[in-house]
Amino acid sequence: MMSEVTTPQVRPTRPYFSSGPCAKPPVWSPEKLATESLGRSHRAKIGKTRLAWCIDLMREMLQLPDTHRIGIVPGSDTGAFEMAMWTMLGQRPVTTLAWESFGEGWVTDAAKQLKLDPTVIRADYGQLPDLTQVDWSNDVLFTWNGTTSGVRVPNGDWIAADREGLSFADATSAVFAYDLPWDKIDVATFSWQKVLGGEGGHGVLILGPRAVERLESHTPAWPLPKVFRLMSKGALAEGVFKGETINTPSMLAVEDAIFALEWAKSLGGLDGLKARSDANAAALDKIVSERDWLSHLAADPASRSKTSVCLSVAGADADFIKKFAGLLEKEGAAYDIAGYRDAPPGLRIWCGATVDTADIEALGPWLDWAYASLSA
Repeated sequence: MMSEVTTPQVRPTRPYFSSGPCAKPPVWSPEKLATESLGRSHRAKIGKTRLAWCIDLMREMLQLPDTHRIGIVPGSDTGAFEMAMWTMLGQRPVTTLAWESFGEGWVTDAAKQLKLDPTVIRADYGQLPDLTQVDWSNDVLFTWNGTTSGVRVPNGDWIAADREGLSFADATSAVFAYDLPWDKIDVATFSWQKVLGGEGGHGVLILGPRAVERLESHTPAWPLPKVFRLMSKGALAEGVFKGETINTPSMLAVEDAIFALEWAKSLGGLDGLKARSDANAAALDKIVSERDWLSHLAADPASRSKTSVCLSVAGADADFIKKFAGLLEKEGAAYDIAGYRDAPPGLRIWCGATVDTADIEALGPWLDWAYASLSA
């Protein structure tokens, strides 16, 4: 513990460490957004063109093969994942993996809303369940990177290449930060508000060929609201995957996403985004390793998130963490770093590509200051 509480002299230039919505790209400002599509119909030529360009950029930045379709859908990542569940589940048994609150959310949907009696494989916060238990004759639901626990699957090796069921990956804190094995992913969802630092409200749904086959061969036993319907007259609604959105999108949010994607392209695409996330995670890991009162909630580095990094503070309860985060916010040194409300008391610091490594490095002395101030 520090002998006296000395206020650090250097603040992070951009103290935005929220895990969603996340920091905007470092070069972002509102006047830089294209506005020609605003006030126009999303079905006019300009609207369709911009939506299609957004999809094309996502395909390029994700290095997504032509076998997979991309659609912009309502309701953020939650809406996209629930759309996938409601439209595709029910043909096979279901396995749900849960090691944090969003995974538990999909358990609840499968069990209580769709009443599918899923097999549930759980692990405590900070741990990963035994992935070898998964029966791939089932449809399998999981989060690639658990935003609220800081635990991720290390790779896709555990996903069977000859699987009979579909793999459903909630990848909202993983896309644009890791190499994702698209041949192992049948359904993926995310929202722009995470690694791209985009605005909330819109989800992205990615379907591989096996997911499309499921949609075309399976009719759910339950009614589907209009915003979930991906079939039209017995065939896949292909327009959804060309920018013809199911309902009216915010073109301002679309232009914001396009700005972030074009920024990503200027960095070298996926490799540039990954390099920034890796550098940020390494800088935070150095901070943690130098402090005996700070530790990673995810003990195993192989399954530790490089985006939503969750930390434990020695002896801290929820009240201590609330005061800790409040002190830093009041000083303008760090915003929104308290852990998720359902997680064990701790800190959560976003290390995705839109954060600058220098700001992570500048955060270290401020963590010391807050800890010493409260401990004193």
